[in-house]
Amino acid sequence: MPSHNPRLAVLPARTGPRDRPTLLLTGGSGVLGRALIDELSPDFDLLCLRRNTPLRDPRVRELRGDLVAPRLGLSPLAWHELALEVDVVLHSAAETNWRTPPEDITRTNLRGADSMLDLAARADAPMYLVSTAFVANTPTEEDHRRFPGAAAYLDSKARAEQLHREAGVPGAIVRPSVVMGDSGTGRIAGEQGLTRTIGSMMLGQVPVLPGAPEARIDMVPQDYVARAVGDLVRGRVGSGEYWLTAGKQAIELGEFADVCADVAVRHGLPRPERPRLIPVEAVHRLLLPLLEGTSLPSAVRKRLQYYAELLLVFQRELPFDTSLGDPDCGARPTHADIRTALANNAENWAVANAALLSRHRATAAAPTEVAS
Repeated sequence: MPSHNPRLAVLPARTGPRDRPTLLLTGGSGVLGRALIDELSPDFDLLCLRRNTPLRDPRVRELRGDLVAPRLGLSPLAWHELALEVDVVLHSAAETNWRTPPEDITRTNLRGADSMLDLAARADAPMYLVSTAFVANTPTEEDHRRFPGAAAYLDSKARAEQLHREAGVPGAIVRPSVVMGDSGTGRIAGEQGLTRTIGSMMLGQVPVLPGAPEARIDMVPQDYVARAVGDLVRGRVGSGEYWLTAGKQAIELGEFADVCADVAVRHGLPRPERPRLIPVEAVHRLLLPLLEGTSLPSAVRKRLQYYAELLLVFQRELPFDTSLGDPDCGARPTHADIRTALANNAENWAVANAALLSRHRATAAAPTEVAS
């Protein structure tokens, strides 16, 4: 009987050598997903699950499916064939947009993990789950009220990890911190929170930042994270939880601002003033109540709310432990490595936004009229 399923009834044909194992990757279009394709394509036949937007990468085969649908939205035949072919599952996809309704974040991240675990069990394949280091932070009631999307994201990641532990499927959980662009080129597949923050810092649009002067931002270049995941998969590591973080090498907030300012000057911009750092307790006591009022312009209020959400949720419990540099877990970056990677990320942002920087240079150079 022919399938009435509008999606694929059979898997896309192999394009690479048949002696390579098949790795099913979810989230291949994301920031980390693109880096994982670079890392894994020499060793695996990559089958990438995608929903709508094609990857258009000759190194991968694409399988259209839906993480939240039963059997990924595939026909029974395609689901059966998928389980027969897959040798490794690497689940990197997640709903990371905190403006998404919290219930949708939870549904996507939990159903996606559950579907991948079901497939891995049927395929008798190990599954590697990409979580986040920030599951170390348990959102408070105030976080749920003020930052419902971020809190739902952290809760859903912690619950997905629990699903993995309870499923009895071999594999490992990996917990990257904030993933930045490539350490050498600064390139990144898409704009994310850190990229936007770098740009705003260079343009002098961040007058205040929530955080004490000694507070740190734990961020790791995407190539370091991808290398660690690749080593774990190639090493057939069958259990464990791995922290892919900067740990004690993470840079301080003030240093982050200084690096961005140095790059801004190199591109002809006025040196932005270092943001005023507000201790976390003052943020809760003063800044957040102010944001809920009407005394600030809407654009300023939204920007401050955004940075408060990023830093308050992601700044606690530092420094993290780190597994980078352990056996089968990539290389450990030094403080200088991360600082250099940040500068390269800022340089890449500046080149990609040359027209915006040109307008800012022109504005800064324009004479200011003084009323007589």
